[in-house]
Amino acid sequence: MTRLAQTADLTDIQREILSTVRSFVDREIIPNAQELEHGDTYPQEIVDGLKELGIFGLMIPEEYGGLGESLLTYALVVEEIARGWMSVSGVINTHFIVAYLLRQHGTQEQKEYYLPRMATGEVRGAFSMSEPGLGSDVAAIRTKATKNADGNYTINGQKMWLTNGGSSTLVAALVRTDEGAERAHENLTTFLVEKPAGFGEVVPGVTIPGKIDKMGYKGVDTTELVFDGYQAKASDILGGAPGKGFSHMMDGVEVGRVNVAARACGISIRAFELAIAYAQQRETFGKPIAQHQAIAFQLAEMAIKVEAAHLMMVNAARLKDAGKRSDVESGMAKTLASEYCAEVTTQSFRIHGGYGYSKEYEIERLMREAPFLLIGEGTSEIQKTIISRGLLKEYKLK
Repeated sequence: MTRLAQTADLTDIQREILSTVRSFVDREIIPNAQELEHGDTYPQEIVDGLKELGIFGLMIPEEYGGLGESLLTYALVVEEIARGWMSVSGVINTHFIVAYLLRQHGTQEQKEYYLPRMATGEVRGAFSMSEPGLGSDVAAIRTKATKNADGNYTINGQKMWLTNGGSSTLVAALVRTDEGAERAHENLTTFLVEKPAGFGEVVPGVTIPGKIDKMGYKGVDTTELVFDGYQAKASDILGGAPGKGFSHMMDGVEVGRVNVAARACGISIRAFELAIAYAQQRETFGKPIAQHQAIAFQLAEMAIKVEAAHLMMVNAARLKDAGKRSDVESGMAKTLASEYCAEVTTQSFRIHGGYGYSKEYEIERLMREAPFLLIGEGTSEIQKTIISRGLLKEYKLK
C-alpha cells in the first residue's frame, strides 16, 4: 500500500484483506478498466473474481456464511476497488446495503433465506427509493402497495435509478402503503422483490426496461423498474413491519453514504497517482514539471485533500460500527469526499494538459466518473440540510 491514505489501528485480518484486494485491483481491474468502460461492458470476470475472494459476504455474519467484517473494513475495500474502477465498487454497493438491511431489520426467516446466498454472490441485491419525479423528496413516493383481501399486496408504480437493476436478483423497494401513521414518512414500507437477472418483464408485474445510457459510471447497469400489478406477499415486507420502511432505508443510506465517500476517496487516490507519475515524466523548460513550483504545490494540495477525505470517511465508518447514530458524520464524509474528489480529479486533469482530454489516458475516464459522486446518495445540498439539522439539535439553546 502506498503512503497516501493509510489507516492506523487495523487488525492483521483487515490488513490481509486489503492487501489481497489491492493486488486484485492492480492485476485484474486497472489493466482492463479502460476497455470495459469505453465499451460499457459489464465486468463479469472481475465480478466472478470478487466472488472467489468472498467480497460479497464481507459484512454478512459468519453464521450465514459471510466474513462478518465491519463497515470500516468494507469501506476500505471499496476505496481500493474504486481506485481501480468506480463501476466495480458500484456492483457491490447496493448488494451490501440490502444485506445490511436484512441483517439489521429482517425477520429470522428472511435472514436465513437470503443471507447465505448473498454471501456467495448467488443472490445479488439492489435497492430502490427514487422515482422519476422524486429526487431527494423520499416522502413524495407514489409507487403504491395496496393490501388485498387475502392479506397480500398489489404494487403499481415506477422506480428510477436502480444500480444493478438488471443484474440483481433481489430488490429492496420502498413503496407507499395504507398502514402506518398519517405522516408521510411513516406510511412507507420496504418490500423484498425476488426476480431473475435480465431485462424486460422479468416476473409477472415487474419490468426492467433496459440500461440507462450515462455520461460515466459505465459497465454497471442503471435502470428503471416498473411495477404493474405485481403480487407481493405479506412475508415479503422487510422485518414484517409495514410503515417502517423510511427508517429502515435511512439506516441503509448511512451505510451508502460511507460507501460513496469511500468511492470518492478511491478515485481521488487514483487521480493523484496518475498526476504525480505524469508530473515526473513530462518535461518542460528542461526539467520534469513536478519540479516547477506551480505543479509541486498542486500535488501537495491534492494529497492534503485525499488524506482529509479519507480520515473523515474512516471516522464515519467507525461511528456506525460502534452502533452510534452517524447521519451527520456520514453526511460530512460524503460531502467532503465527493467535493474534494471533483477538485482532485480536475487538478490531475489539468496537470495532464492536452493529453488528459484523450481517451487513451485514464484521467479522462475519472473526469466522467467523479461528478456522479456529487449526486449519488444525496446531493451536497441535501447533506448540508441533514448536517445543519443535526447540529442545531445538538447545540440547541437551553
